[in-house]
Amino acid sequence: MKILLVSTQDYIHHPILSRHHNIFEELATRHEVHVPHFHVSRGIERKTRLVVHEATQFPFKNPLLHYTFNAPYHLHVINKIVKEQGIDIVVAAHVLAGTAAIHAAKKNEIPVIFDLKDWFPDSAAAYMKNRIVQWTVRNVVWEITRRNLKNSNKITTVSPSLVDKLKGFGFNADLITNGVDTNLFKPLDGSLKREELGISNDDFVIGYIGSIERWYAIDELIRSLPEIITYQKNTKLLIVGGSLFTEYMDELHHLVQDLNLQNHVIFTGIAPYEDLPKFISCMDACTIPLLPPQWVDIALPNKFFEYSACQKPIVMSPIPDVIKIGGPNLFVYRTKQEYFECIKSIIDKPVNYDINLGQYSWKEKSRQFESIFNLISQS
Repeated sequence: MKILLVSTQDYIHHPILSRHHNIFEELATRHEVHVPHFHVSRGIERKTRLVVHEATQFPFKNPLLHYTFNAPYHLHVINKIVKEQGIDIVVAAHVLAGTAAIHAAKKNEIPVIFDLKDWFPDSAAAYMKNRIVQWTVRNVVWEITRRNLKNSNKITTVSPSLVDKLKGFGFNADLITNGVDTNLFKPLDGSLKREELGISNDDFVIGYIGSIERWYAIDELIRSLPEIITYQKNTKLLIVGGSLFTEYMDELHHLVQDLNLQNHVIFTGIAPYEDLPKFISCMDACTIPLLPPQWVDIALPNKFFEYSACQKPIVMSPIPDVIKIGGPNLFVYRTKQEYFECIKSIIDKPVNYDINLGQYSWKEKSRQFESIFNLISQS
């Protein structure tokens, strides 16, 4: 089968792997998968099994400018791929470029699936500080997203709550959750990575891995450190990741200096994906401090699966869909004091976990997409 993926990211330069990388690289072992390249990120080019088609005419690095000014060219390139490559099915996951993909699919009479990997109106507005601009972006993105959903043959999405949210707008969606590479993410000996980072075996390490953006309350993790250090003086906070479009990372560095916590906080920057399990192995408690209520209610973060596959305790804000899956390694907090009590509990009573995530492997997720492809192709 020939598949066209129109992803939400710069597929070969974005520094953080998305669900589309994990699922469609696996699908590309059995199918011919094409992807247009939106050259908007600055990361090192990664290897891929997909057939990459350049789709950038104006190389703006600002995402809003990039996707707006390149929209006509995206339509041209995507339509050309569909027609010339004999594409059998289109998977659209982008707001503006997704519109072009749906148009090309309809024009060439092939089915299209829209994969809604998060709630685009809120995620697009999150990068804006001005409330009026936020409101405008949220409403414009929702109107485009609504039309994309309406014009697709099938909708897939990442969490049960997002399935319910779409149902409230009159759309039926199939659930394909995020997952984890169970061959890569597994329990490891963290002593070598600890030594490399200057962390002693006696240190208690609280960790975070992922995007360093304001919708994760990493600043609150830093502000909570002094109280935790009072209880356990050899506590360190390990932050693995970087900011792509905001100055949040710079703000965190300043906060660490203001609180005189330079000896207790380690920033690694963005790490290669294949190295993430080594960093997780250093951690005694892993965190998911997701902040905005509108995101918490629909989220099912990759890091939940990655931390769990490494058999680590997870200290997190209340995320309903994660709580529904559950697990003995979950510690949920709602206040700063509850966060402290969760960390204290892990310090006092460390536990070894045995968690099987086979049903959430990326291989299983690729098979779920494949089942939908087969079903929609036969209809």
